[in-house]
Parts: sequence; structure tokens; C-alpha cells
Amino acid sequence: MTTIRSEARLQESLADVTRLLDKHRLLESLTHRQEGPRKDLLESLQHRQNLAELQRRLRTMHPADLAYVLEALPLDDRRTVWEQLDADLAGKVFVEISGPVRASLVETVSEEHLVAVLMRLDPEDLSYVSDSLPSEIAERVSRALEAAGRPVIEEPQYDEDCVGHYMTREWIAVPETYTMQDALAELRARGELPPQTDRIFVVDARHILRGGVPLHTLLLAAPDTPVSATVSEDTISFSPHQDATDAAKAFERYDLVSAPVVDERGKLVGRLTVDTVMDLLRNESSLRALQHAGLSRDEDLFAAPLDSARNRWPWLAINLVTAFIASRVIGQFEGAIRELAALAALMPIVASIGGNTGNQTMALVIRALAVDRLQLVGGARRLVNKELAVSLLNGSVWGLIVGTAAFVLYGSVALGAVMSGAVVLNLVVAGIAGVAIPLSLHATGRDPAQGASVLLTFITDAMGFFLFLGLATLFLL
Repeated sequence: MTTIRSEARLQESLADVTRLLDKHRLLESLTHRQEGPRKDLLESLQHRQNLAELQRRLRTMHPADLAYVLEALPLDDRRTVWEQLDADLAGKVFVEISGPVRASLVETVSEEHLVAVLMRLDPEDLSYVSDSLPSEIAERVSRALEAAGRPVIEEPQYDEDCVGHYMTREWIAVPETYTMQDALAELRARGELPPQTDRIFVVDARHILRGGVPLHTLLLAAPDTPVSATVSEDTISFSPHQDATDAAKAFERYDLVSAPVVDERGKLVGRLTVDTVMDLLRNESSLRALQHAGLSRDEDLFAAPLDSARNRWPWLAINLVTAFIASRVIGQFEGAIRELAALAALMPIVASIGGNTGNQTMALVIRALAVDRLQLVGGARRLVNKELAVSLLNGSVWGLIVGTAAFVLYGSVALGAVMSGAVVLNLVVAGIAGVAIPLSLHATGRDPAQGASVLLTFITDAMGFFLFLGLATLFLL
């Protein structure tokens, strides 16, 4: 048996699907060129034959891999692949794909086909994707489910940043009066376990959670042992109103597979699982990277140009304003630049090295905030002092190097000294900004990464130009 790495398998699947789509287009093109009285019939038969191999390949793929392939395909190819999936598989893929791609499918797929796919999902998956559905589609699915005697779409009861939004209502709970033998009989009677089940929950007569029993304990303990005697005392539970990101950090810290969710009375109301937490962390990491670059939200790679442009406008507008301000800083020293042309060639170096330093500092601060390793009161002050020391050290080393290079290029000791001083000062500014920007955003309740790079670039560029040209004006002219 050959073991294929996950990334290699994904790329292989994408390559296979792309190859089959290219083959389909080529054969379709050749078929259209044929002439004859039965041209339409031949085209229909050839079309089905061309897609048969693609359908067979798609049926062998995991829904998560299919979701990856769909997200990597242009819109026309994406629709072709989607149309080859049966309703059961399409439903599983619909849950796995990202929000922007799911929205694009909702816009392009026929309403009848979409309803047929959604009818195959369980209530929790329907609730998960309901935010991506137009109200008329959701209502139609609800009516169809009611007519079929199945549970309707569950309306979200919790905000998207709460644990309750991500918890599942599938778990195994047994009364505290049970023995191990009774609990095992309960498991056998079920026939199958809910996904990510690593423990059973123990509740009292009022359904109040008493704790959890790991499955290995359940299997190894004597059959007549009371379940209450083996309850784990360190069972970690969450409130449905608790911040989902905090819960995800707890999963990472304590290596949890699942955890109970209890209400204010201690009653068991749900279960949080590691697969959901992984999806949450992945989405947050992706969104944080996009926001760091100045994008307001995630977007489909192959979305309409106007939609993508609108997503990028807000921070582009802010960047344009900051660029104008930086240009006016340079404009104040036009006379100095005319008299000493070397200033125009050297000033981007000061701004660039400051931006690099600031980005390094900011990345560390954002990560520290993300994992709760930074206390805003005492820790921030110590961090600023530490970054000042690092900036002075780096500024002294690299300022000397840059100043020496300026002296070698232009033969001016004074110009080299000004260059060194500007580098040292701008690195200090960059270090302070790298700490202050994410802390300020965090203190105001915003994501520390949202637009941080745009703000940092403005500060290091404007201050770099001001410091270098200002020192040059004072000491060289």
C-alpha cells in the first residue's frame, strides 16, 4: 500500500480533474465540428461519454478534496464539476467549501438542484450553511423538509463568535446511576458513535453534567464499576455564550478531542469537537492574513472583478491618503533634494529597513495577542522597552553598515553619518509602531491584524523620509 501525503494527494486530484476537463473541452469542440442529420443526437451521446470518466474520478474523491478542487477551478469548470456530483456527495461538498465559493454556487446553480442537494443534509449541516442561502431557498427547503416529516433548518441561536454557533447536538450521555456494563450496553444499542467521540458524558436526573468518562476507561474498567466512580474530575466544559476563539485555544492547550457545552444551570446542551475547532482556527488564520494585507473579507479567487475590487477598496483608499501624506513630507524638502541628488537615491533605503523591522515586531505582537501571552498593562510596557533596545542594537549595526555604504558610494563622511542616524531613529520608530498599532487595535476591540501593515507602512515611510531629509537639511546644507 502506498501512502500519499495530503498535499500531494490534493495536487494529484486537482491535476486529474483539470486534465479530464481539458479533455472534455477538446472532444466537445471536435464534436461540434461534425455535420450530418443526426448531429444533435451524436453531440448528446458524445457529451455524456466525455463526462463519464470525470464522474468516475469524482466519485473516488473525499468531499474535502472535492471542495479544494472546486475552490481552485474557474467558474465555468467549477460548475461543470458540480453538475457531475450526485446529491449526497454534492451536499457533503457544499458543507466543506468556503463561504465565498458556496455563495457563487448558490448564484449559478438552479434552484431545483440546490434544494435537492440541501434536502440530503442533516439539520446541523443545514443550520451551518443557512447563512449562505437566500431566504426564499431556505423557506423552500424548510417546507420540503416539513412535508417529508424531517426536522427543518435550525435557526442560529448564537452569534457567530460564540461556542453555541459551532457546537453539535450529537453526544452520548448516561445517568450517573449506570454501571460500566450498562454504559457499554447503551453504546452497543446505538450501533454507531457520533463523530469525534472520545468520552461519554455522565449526567444526573436533571441532566446536569457531572463529568466525562474516557472511552478507554469505559473499556478497561470492571463491568460492575459505577460510572460515577470513574468520572474525570478535570473535565473541561464551555458555555454556549463563551467566545469560540477562547475555546479553540483551550482545545490546543489541553489537546482536547471533544468537550461538553453546558448552560448557566450546568445542563448539558451540546458538544464541541476538534474538527469544528480546526475549521474555526483555519478560517480565523486565513481571515487574519487577508486583513493584515488590507482585505476586508475572504473572496473567491475567480469571483467577478467588480466584487473583488469592492473588497479591496476600503484599505486602498486609506493607503492612498497615507501615500499622499508621505509625499507631502518629501515635498517639504524639495529644495534639499535639488541641491543634493544623492538624497533621492538613499531615502527609500531608510524607509524600507524601517518597514521590515516594524513588520517583524508587529508579527510577534499579533501572535502574542492571539495566544493570550501578552498582558496589556505590564506586558506592553516591558515589550516596548525590549523593542526599543532591539531597535537601538539593530539600528547601530545596520546603520553603520548603510552609512559606510553611503560614504563609499558618494565619498561624503557627513552623508554617511546622516544616513546612519536616520536608520537608527527610524528603526526605533518602527519598533514602537510595531508594538503600538496591534495593541491599539486590540484595545478598541478590532482585530490586531486588520490593516496593520498599511498603517505601519505609512508611519515608517513618512517618518523615514522626514528623519533622513530633516537631518540632511540640518547637517549637509
